[in-house]
Amino acid sequence: MPSKFVLLMITATGVLALLVGLRAQVTRTREGKMLAFVALFILPVAALSLGFTQQMQRAESTQFCLSCHVMRDYGRSLTIDDASYVPARHYQNNLVPREQACYTCHTDYTMFGTVNSKLRGLRHMWIQYAGTIPAPDKIKLYSPYNNRECLHCHLGMRKFEEASPHLKKAELLGQMKSNQKSCTSSGCHEFIHDVGSLKDMKLWKEGTR
Repeated sequence: MPSKFVLLMITATGVLALLVGLRAQVTRTREGKMLAFVALFILPVAALSLGFTQQMQRAESTQFCLSCHVMRDYGRSLTIDDASYVPARHYQNNLVPREQACYTCHTDYTMFGTVNSKLRGLRHMWIQYAGTIPAPDKIKLYSPYNNRECLHCHLGMRKFEEASPHLKKAELLGQMKSNQKSCTSSGCHEFIHDVGSLKDMKLWKEGTR
């Protein structure tokens, strides 16, 4: 939903554009030309820019990501009452901001990571409204999940660096840091959303134990 300021700018733009359209004679004066320039160029560009920025920020919210019907089970999977499920553990323990949980874990932490993530989001919207929507348990990542997204937060953490499973082989920690061994591979953190089994899962409700 656009902010009140953006709505005010859109309203002002419409009113001034209507005024210029109905009374074109006002543009014969210097002041009228300035009014027309503001009404037909400056205000529309400013309103479009502010509105675009606001919606791009809104696209980072968990609420926005889960607003598509096909993603609702992924939202429910964040409440699986089992710490072995990585998204649920991070969400329930505030290891990621809950209001930006999806975006935090699925953004590429590179120079153009935010841009790439938003472009993928546009692709999702295209599929939602003009393509074939897959079943929730058939949704796949466009590319294998990169350890970089995990290491953005975990690299350097004592709990991560000294975890006994990470040290059971001398080369394992280095392989994870270099993305040669996926954090989500079998035997590691392999339980992710698993929406196909969601109906059999016990779900956690905030405020309960």
